[in-house]
This record gives sequence, structure tokens and C-alpha cells, in this order.
Amino acid sequence: MKQRLFDRRTRQLAHRAWTEKERLIVWRGLTGRFAIAIEPLLGLAFMIFLTVGIIYRANHVPSDHDLIKIAWIFALGAVCFLGYFIAVLVAPFVAYVQTFKPIYIVDGYVRYREPDPTSEIDSTGYIATLFEDRSVACEWECFGRKPLPNVTIPALVEFSEYAGIHKIDGKSTGLLPEELPPLAIGIAPRKGTHPQ
Repeated sequence: MKQRLFDRRTRQLAHRAWTEKERLIVWRGLTGRFAIAIEPLLGLAFMIFLTVGIIYRANHVPSDHDLIKIAWIFALGAVCFLGYFIAVLVAPFVAYVQTFKPIYIVDGYVRYREPDPTSEIDSTGYIATLFEDRSVACEWECFGRKPLPNVTIPALVEFSEYAGIHKIDGKSTGLLPEELPPLAIGIAPRKGTHPQ
């Protein structure tokens, strides 16, 4: 869960555009997810074909007029496959669209804190970018291997509001991997934004 805590200072922050390499990594993640989405897409096409075929046959062959009663079953199947297709693609599509927003640069602090009662079950805590006056610019929930300590460190931070912290003092946090496997299959679905 990301907390959007930007204020009017956000518009005045130093920022940069995503590099082509960074955008390409997110694009490869989207195309990899689309490869997985072929299954519900084929299911959707098949269910639409059956629904239209049944309706056509029921309207053009008098002896099969009662077939129209089962067309709704396949139409419902088509709706389910459409929902599955959208569910598979929505997160990577939103992530790719976010690559056209800026990456902010703050010379302030990074604050780590342990999970609290509102955290998700598998949360390891929260990481936040703080302005130089220690007010919160943005905070994200983390999912990693070990709980985060309660600590605040001075740092030069590069972050995007949607994704999290990309770099701390010029070092990558692993938010964007250097390389993706073919079709981005086999990467972890959730990863913390803190260095391991």
C-alpha cells in the first residue's frame, strides 16, 4: 500500500524523465504479462464464438430455436474470461503508463520503519522518502525477506510516486532489475524497495 503524501512542494522538486532502458524494462514486464494473458484472450474468443454461433443457429434453424436458452451460459463464460484478461494486464499496464511521469530527486532522508497493525500480513515494513525538513514526500509498504528496522538515514533519493525508490545515493535498490528473463517470466511478483 502506497501512501500518497505529496504536497505543493512536489511540483518544485528536481526531477528527470525515465530513461529508455528503464522504460524498456517495464515494457518487457508488460509484454511478458501479455504472453500469460493469451490464455484468457483465447478463452474469450472461443466463448464469444460459441455464443454468437448458438444465437445465429437458434435464429436461422427453426428446429434449433430452443438453443437460445443456453447462449447466456457461454456469454457469462466470455465475461469471466474478459475479467481474467483485464485482471492479468491491469497492473503492468498501469506501471508502464507511470513511466511517462517524472522520477523525483530529493536530497533528504530515507526512513525505514517496521510493520504496524494496518500492514498487510506479508509486509516487512515501510520505506519513505523524506524532505530535508523530515516531512514525508511519499511512503510505500515493503515486501521482502526480513523486517525493516526503525531507522532514518540522510540520502540522495530518486523515486517515482507509483513504483517507489529507484536509487539511494546513486545505488540501485533493485526496484528495476538490470535484466529480465525472456518475457519477464519467473520474476518475483512483489519486491521490497530497500536494498538487500
